[in-house]
Amino acid sequence: MKNPRKHWIIASFIVSVLLLIMKFYSYYITKSNAILTDALESIVNVVASGFAFYSIHLSSLPRDQNHPYGHGKIEFFSAGIEGVLIILAGIFIIYQSVYSFFFPAELSDLPKGMALVGISGLVNGLMGYMLLTKGKELESLTLEADGRHILTDAISSFVLILGVAVIYFTGYGVLDGVFSLLFAMYIVYNGYGLVRRSVAGLMDERNPSSMITVVKLLNKYRKNNWIDIHNMRVQQYGADKHIDLHLTLPYYFELKDVHDEVEKVEAVLEENLKGYVEVFVHADPCIPEKCCHYCQVSNCQVRKYAKEKRISWNVDNVSKNQKHYHEFTESV
Repeated sequence: MKNPRKHWIIASFIVSVLLLIMKFYSYYITKSNAILTDALESIVNVVASGFAFYSIHLSSLPRDQNHPYGHGKIEFFSAGIEGVLIILAGIFIIYQSVYSFFFPAELSDLPKGMALVGISGLVNGLMGYMLLTKGKELESLTLEADGRHILTDAISSFVLILGVAVIYFTGYGVLDGVFSLLFAMYIVYNGYGLVRRSVAGLMDERNPSSMITVVKLLNKYRKNNWIDIHNMRVQQYGADKHIDLHLTLPYYFELKDVHDEVEKVEAVLEENLKGYVEVFVHADPCIPEKCCHYCQVSNCQVRKYAKEKRISWNVDNVSKNQKHYHEFTESV
């Protein structure tokens, strides 16, 4: 399969279906609400994996006239849907937990149920770890969200085993409702985290890790003619990135010189970042009275003031819509 993201999400879907059957069988033989909470979350896993597959398929489609930035934002939407489903499952589990306080069920075959939940937890843990690793490697929020969700499910399964073991050895059946209520609250918290991250992506909230990566590259390959870079924006759609920035160059450069420097900036980012990278550079002329103090052009023939310092680029100053002489003025 050409798209590795599709390969991993299909594997996740198949595993989720098999574990769903195993967990509901475990609930069937034990009648434990705590085990039911684990089984209900597995329904979310299956639905979320199915929607994640569709979102990855859609995000891999090329840009077209109606979608000039591609289809990558669907991955944020997918993660949000998964978060909402997790929250709904948590709310239903809370209802079941409260109900069990008033109408407790007769528990049975707990050791066998614990064994089945333990097996599902091991499988989920391995799958979640692989999805999380591949999601970061392929810069896919959908794979990463699915991996985190499945890892959460695995952790809750192991905690669940401890809880059911306490019930089995103490004989306090009322603890079944208590444990399932605690698990439900944990599930709702994780669902909120996914929804929060999804909304941030859809609203183009600044991604600190993406900005840091871009700034490090610009500092590493920085040229003396690049007097400063400001008003930089980094938008990420799936694995694709769209970068806008203003580049200050010596005012006496001819048009060809400006074009060459712009291409150098574009090449640095396009060749060193993963995925499809689109860079838009707006060239600004330097202002001698204000830029000479930190300009790094050593052979400048029109310099009016001596170079006094080198301003380091960081996430804060390259994001501002102003040349860096403001930063220089504030620091002297």
